[in-house]
Amino acid sequence: MLNSLQGEKAAVYFLDGSCLNDGVLEEVGEKFIKYVTDYQIHYIPITSVRSVCVETKERQRPRVGFGQ
Repeated sequence: MLNSLQGEKAAVYFLDGSCLNDGVLEEVGEKFIKYVTDYQIHYIPITSVRSVCVETKERQRPRVGFGQ
């Protein structure tokens, strides 16, 4: 299933509660994921991943201030 996300910008959430974001899933194997950010290359074991999140639509920011 992760093979379909290969090449996508994604956030990876881990079992311990930490996450990596602003990177791309370069390669997806049976045991590891290669995740590339602007500054680092991560090789992540699949067994430590809780979920993977891909944004499909940009959120609209709420307006700040008072309108009339």
